[in-house]
Amino acid sequence: MSFSVTGKTAIVTGAANGVGLAIARHLADAGANVMFADKDEARLRAEVGDMADEAKNIRYFAGDLREKLTIANLLSATLDAFDQVDILVNGARQILRTSPLEQEDESIETMLDQNLMAGFKLSRLVARRMIKQGKNSDRPCVGTIINLSSIAAQRTQSDLMGFSVSCAALDQMTRCLAVSLAPERVRVNAVAFGSVMSASLQDHLREHPDHREAILAATPQGRIAGPTEVAEAVQFLASDSSSFVTGEILIVDGGRSLVDAVSTSLH
Repeated sequence: MSFSVTGKTAIVTGAANGVGLAIARHLADAGANVMFADKDEARLRAEVGDMADEAKNIRYFAGDLREKLTIANLLSATLDAFDQVDILVNGARQILRTSPLEQEDESIETMLDQNLMAGFKLSRLVARRMIKQGKNSDRPCVGTIINLSSIAAQRTQSDLMGFSVSCAALDQMTRCLAVSLAPERVRVNAVAFGSVMSASLQDHLREHPDHREAILAATPQGRIAGPTEVAEAVQFLASDSSSFVTGEILIVDGGRSLVDAVSTSLH
């Protein structure tokens, strides 16, 4: 199987850094037209500016996707550049520490807004476009939506309650949208990943080198994933090779979510 995305058009949010950037670059390298979207315009320009100038299949868009008008403008910019949209990767997400007993802590609301609702609103708009442009097509799938989630949806850390809650809600939204959009031939899936060696994790491990061994010990494969490994999972779900896959949460974590940390520590 080739997992081909050649000629397809993708919107990737959270594409200025980390896993989102890796996914957007990977899809572009695989032959897709890609709109890199993020609210950090300076970083987008730094990462994508030269590529957008040189490559016909790369464009970028800066804006806060929690705003309704920004979402509409993102879709319009994509259609102006590439005439269609076949793939949406909701990769913009935020991780904040949560203090549940602090009355002024609004981290849960913030992360639900960023990690859940922004993606839902964009998915709704883009799905309508996918359905419209596929109206006269006999293809079994006219579009695919892929949400970036985390194994935090299944595993509990007290200081990451808000992030865990938002990821759990995102997983359920993925399933619900998959059922709702299946008759319209739009597929919806998610990739839930564990520790990935992004720039942010590298910075964290430089400050807390002991955490590297803790991550390796908790991961049966004994290593930390590279961003490309998540990108390849996304490409599979974006391609026609997964045409009968919808409502799935594809876990990319080296087996970490399979292990009971307590029983592991007793052996």
